[in-house]
Amino acid sequence: MYNNRDSINFASDPVGRLFRKMFLPTLIGMLSMVVLNITDGAFVGHGVGSNALAALNIVGPILLIVSGLGLMMGIGSSVVASIHLSKGNAKAANINMTQGMLATIPINIIIALLLYFLQKPLCLLFGCSAELLPLACSYLKWMSFLVPFQIFCMVGIYFVRLDGSPRFAMMVNCGMALLNIVLNYVFIYVLRWGIEGAAIATFFCFILGDISVLGYLLFSTQTVHFYRLKMSATSLQLTLRNISYHVKIGASALLSEVAMAVIIVAGNYVFMHYLGADGVAAFSVACYCLPVVFMMGNAIVQSAQPIVSFAYDAGDDKRLTESVQISLTVALVSGITGMALMLSRPEDISGIFLSDSVEAFKLCVSGLPYFAPSVLFISINIVAIGIMRSTEKFIYSIVYTLLRGFILSVVCFIALPIVIGEVGVWLALPTAEAIVTVIIVCANKKNIAQTKSVEIRN
Repeated sequence: MYNNRDSINFASDPVGRLFRKMFLPTLIGMLSMVVLNITDGAFVGHGVGSNALAALNIVGPILLIVSGLGLMMGIGSSVVASIHLSKGNAKAANINMTQGMLATIPINIIIALLLYFLQKPLCLLFGCSAELLPLACSYLKWMSFLVPFQIFCMVGIYFVRLDGSPRFAMMVNCGMALLNIVLNYVFIYVLRWGIEGAAIATFFCFILGDISVLGYLLFSTQTVHFYRLKMSATSLQLTLRNISYHVKIGASALLSEVAMAVIIVAGNYVFMHYLGADGVAAFSVACYCLPVVFMMGNAIVQSAQPIVSFAYDAGDDKRLTESVQISLTVALVSGITGMALMLSRPEDISGIFLSDSVEAFKLCVSGLPYFAPSVLFISINIVAIGIMRSTEKFIYSIVYTLLRGFILSVVCFIALPIVIGEVGVWLALPTAEAIVTVIIVCANKKNIAQTKSVEIRN
């Protein structure tokens, strides 16, 4: 299936060239979203204070779950649509795109209402102290208005890329990031709106993103289009069936975000117990680094996903193997690079969010080198799990996600500080992710051997 917009042919173009065409704009776009997230932390940390930064880290897991819902629907519906496109069934692809976009409406309403009316219980559940509670609730109240715009934008971006326009998706994300920087400065430093200013700035950024994405999908698509759905009982049953399949495919993406949320919540509790509010502020810097790693991994996965899905569905083992090799190689290189930066520049990284005069800065500088190996292992794990998801190995992707986010990380956060002291709170996540990487490699030894044999024959 040929996509005219950026001259991308997932079925026959060389895999390396396809990956580059998808990866560079996708990476820039994804990293711009990281900039959007980091901007909030940097402006709040310096413009409001370390307690406000700690409050953001309390609320962060809640917003990760919201983000996970967007990823689940975006990945699930776009994977199904891409499979239909690979079979030449454009009508089915359009139907699944429309269903995926419409499914965000009830999700948006429910999540927004929960966040608005349950601010205090949610903040307390996620480890907020009495000292940080007013700041966390204030931020979460304004973020509840943002949720509908965020999820819709995230799902729409996937279909913009599937339509063959990764550069347009990149420009949307970059525009949102630039607007967020300007508005954060105005709202926090000029208008003195405090932590609420960061939430309001992000709100306006996603409005811009929604307008851009919806305009593209309505007026500029070449391959996928909105489709008028029938309202008969049979059609509604088919819609529910398709959406449930979208959820099944994208479930591991949601679980990945929930896993990250669990990691942050567990870390908040442990850091608060051993190092107090300053420890949570220091940990928040590490948590702001994690989205960079996750977005890099997701950029690799999203770039490879249509290539992998097309090759897998077509039974083209050679193209499938090549795309997997490229994805894992890029993950390895990016992971090593990120780890090296965190090991060598902890002062610079800490200084983005914290003044060097506060205790949290000192704790962060001393702790980040211990935390650094997690960058490498997270990169590998995200891409490996994403490949499983793209080849419909849903059970494996879910099992590994549960293992890394819900089991090993919590166990390590609890056990390591008891065994080796305070340094254990920083080593917990690297240890958990390293164990998962070893398990994935050992479990896929047979596939690795088969890949090498294919290389030799070729």
